[in-house]
Amino acid sequence: MTLYAIGDIHGQYDKLRRAHDRVAADRAREGTEDAELVHIGDLVDRGPDSAGVIGLLAGLAADDPRVIVLRGNHDHMFHEFLTEPAEAPTVRGRFHYLSKNIGGRETLASYRVPGWRDESLFRNARQTVPEDHRAFLAALPYTHRAGECLFVHAGIRPGIALEDQDPMDLIWIRDEFLWDTADHGPLVVHGHTPAERVEHWGNRLNLDTGAGYGGPVSAVAIEGRRVFLLTDTGREPIG
Repeated sequence: MTLYAIGDIHGQYDKLRRAHDRVAADRAREGTEDAELVHIGDLVDRGPDSAGVIGLLAGLAADDPRVIVLRGNHDHMFHEFLTEPAEAPTVRGRFHYLSKNIGGRETLASYRVPGWRDESLFRNARQTVPEDHRAFLAALPYTHRAGECLFVHAGIRPGIALEDQDPMDLIWIRDEFLWDTADHGPLVVHGHTPAERVEHWGNRLNLDTGAGYGGPVSAVAIEGRRVFLLTDTGREPIG
């Protein structure tokens, strides 16, 4: 069984299209036309075209049952900003969605939302972002299970059954998950924590290669627990 997965995107539309091209080329070479393609979340923020990314993935997911798109913490923040701005001025009590390190300003700019300096910003954002984009964000799932893999944006809290996981852990957790060496059962395929390259740690697979900071949007093929990075020249084994 072959599965495809793509890591954090962060508004990098052109890089996402190249990752899709690598998946398409691998499907043609390997005869894996029926294989699912899972996007691990963080579609938006920091990059130049979050609107284009959401438009592309919303259309693909609606038309192609092989395409799965998960919720990342940045997607969750954008959704909260659009739906409950009075209740979501900060991220976990620390950062405003529009602060420089979050990247929300780039997302709103990609939608050409007016009114940066007045109280109309929230209203303008809700009016400008298309309803189908907002509905797509609201419906994004937290997890996907297929083959030997559990796909989730950030990770899981070790020792807790999947059905008992806190959804906020699934999109925010780091150290408690990253430093745990226990077998989680399935291979946990995640993003959220940038690395220089795709990392296979045996019990987890990290696909975030820093697209939000100028790095690539990485695509992989997974067969059981074997993982291959997809490149312009073919597959490269990982781990």
